[in-house]
Amino acid sequence: MTDGTEVRQVARIILLDPDDRVLLLHGHEPDDPTDTWWFTPGGGLEGDETREQAALRELAEETGLTDVELGPVLWRRRCSFPFAGRRWDQDEWYYLARTRHTGPVPGPQALTELESRSLSGLRWWTSAELSVAHETVYPIRLAELLRTLLDEGPPSRPVVLAPEIVEGAPATGAQ
Repeated sequence: MTDGTEVRQVARIILLDPDDRVLLLHGHEPDDPTDTWWFTPGGGLEGDETREQAALRELAEETGLTDVELGPVLWRRRCSFPFAGRRWDQDEWYYLARTRHTGPVPGPQALTELESRSLSGLRWWTSAELSVAHETVYPIRLAELLRTLLDEGPPSRPVVLAPEIVEGAPATGAQ
């Protein structure tokens, strides 16, 4: 969350299983469960932790997965969106991570109150499923980005994605 001047530093994970499926969380506006989207695990840095530490902590808290191999930063993006009655301005770094885990994900282990009210599940997605999905997925070009990653491997340096600015007044409630 920001006050309009502070940019929240965020670490996110593109977690791939042995079948190259990506793990996404299903979220919604806390006060409107019909306003939904899919997004990657991750969140804001706490205290003096590094982005790598934040990425792994958030993954463990949101999914219960800890047996992962953290790779390089794939992408960076700035985004701004209304959620839970506030405007959120974020500088996000997306890390590649791999896991040998293939079965059902353990699930959330340590959610904040806001996360508890706005998360409704998680699932593995194939690149093909993402390409034909009708649901909203963030970042908005994830299907294309994932296909490029799987076809070409990680970029030699992080790719800076176009900013994503979602207009509109923040909904009342919380994300």
